[in-house]
Amino acid sequence: MFFRLFLLFTCIPLVELYLLLRIGSVIGAVNTILLVIGTGVLGAYLAQQEGLRTLEKIRTLAARGEMPGEPLIDAMLILVAGFVLITPGILTDLLGFLMLIPVTRAPIRGWIKGQMERRFSASSPTVITIDPNEREP
Repeated sequence: MFFRLFLLFTCIPLVELYLLLRIGSVIGAVNTILLVIGTGVLGAYLAQQEGLRTLEKIRTLAARGEMPGEPLIDAMLILVAGFVLITPGILTDLLGFLMLIPVTRAPIRGWIKGQMERRFSASSPTVITIDPNEREP
């Protein structure tokens, strides 16, 4: 776990900084800053639109008495995408946009569902039901 957090908080920002410097050397500093601001604005707009669409799905399913499992995972991904898009960087923006676009969000959601099912099935307790009509001999 420590190694993953180390990668998350040190290596990814270093790669992002490297990419921004490389892009800046090709298209210029001002254009790079405009690119970062533009992706942030576009990401905020898309996150708002997708968030509202997903919230409506959750409300519709809840009104019908159904569990909104997939839309809840979508909502989590949209929230994470919004946070990721706030951070300046190319890789994080790409990841954020992948989580916002429904077509590319679906495989990510499927992977998360698989991970959750695998973890919950491995740790779920055994349930024993007792029939109240059955008597001991």
